[in-house]
Amino acid sequence: MEISGPGPAANVLRTLELVQTHPGITAADLAARLEVSDRAVRRYVTVLRDAGVAVESSRGRYGGYQLGRSLKPPPLVFTASEALGLVMAVLDGHHAAADPDDPVGSALGKLIASLPHRTGRQAAMVRDLARATPDRAAARPDPEVTATLVEAVATRRRVRIGYTSGAGVAGERRVDPWAIVVRHGRWYLLCLAHEAGAARAYRVDRIAAVDVLNAEFEPPADLNPVVWLESHLGTGWPFETHVVFDAPADVVGPWIGRPMGRLEAVDDGHCVLRGTTGNPSMYAGEWLAAIPHPFRVVGGPELRDAVAAVGRRLLDAAVATDATDAT
Repeated sequence: MEISGPGPAANVLRTLELVQTHPGITAADLAARLEVSDRAVRRYVTVLRDAGVAVESSRGRYGGYQLGRSLKPPPLVFTASEALGLVMAVLDGHHAAADPDDPVGSALGKLIASLPHRTGRQAAMVRDLARATPDRAAARPDPEVTATLVEAVATRRRVRIGYTSGAGVAGERRVDPWAIVVRHGRWYLLCLAHEAGAARAYRVDRIAAVDVLNAEFEPPADLNPVVWLESHLGTGWPFETHVVFDAPADVVGPWIGRPMGRLEAVDDGHCVLRGTTGNPSMYAGEWLAAIPHPFRVVGGPELRDAVAAVGRRLLDAAVATDATDAT
């Protein structure tokens, strides 16, 4: 490639990388990522083609650039830290990394086999000898369903999903998929649900089928998917939660996750937590019981009953221990 100046040369290589990693990327997207004009993008593509790189283009609304099938991808080159970091990430997020019958385990095995001997040996030892405790709350969705949803998010296409609720009720929903968020081992689809006429977060592992519809949409311009999901998980549930803490908000705040509700300061020595929950027993026994500051439940009879039940269970355990010690 004959290119004058380091800037254009770097952009040509970056263009090749983007076309490789984002098949179908449009000239407008390339221009935005490279911060150049569409004309400059076409010039970079011409340089690649002149150098023998088979960059193909398709016209139309959903057209874009992709590499021709005849082009062989360059060999993967990993440093030892990169290879070990990848294996550790797979072990942390997927607990069948050493199983050749598992899709992720099979892919990881192929990757390790392609590494240089020393790096591959270290990566294989980490995969085979390290052990991960399964996350009981994790729920991994179907890869094909996930891939279809991700593409719909990227292309801003409306979809019809087959969804089964936590109560076991199955049905179809038309949604505008805004984003995919992975939270504590669970995958969520953030979307506008047309039948409900409101924003919703659906568990991707409960989606059995996805049909992409011939309709486009515009997601909210100010959407922060992670913040939205955290706030959404703490609202709209059937049971009220209203808790007063005998401690300042800045002291209690680090113990409060967004799904627990909204924490507000009352004065210098007190703060109030208001929200909703679908599981008062979990809210009381796992969340409130872990907070090392005095509090009172002033709203939500179900939550009061759950807190009282936790208190009685702990008190009974202490009494039983005292009786055993006396014996």
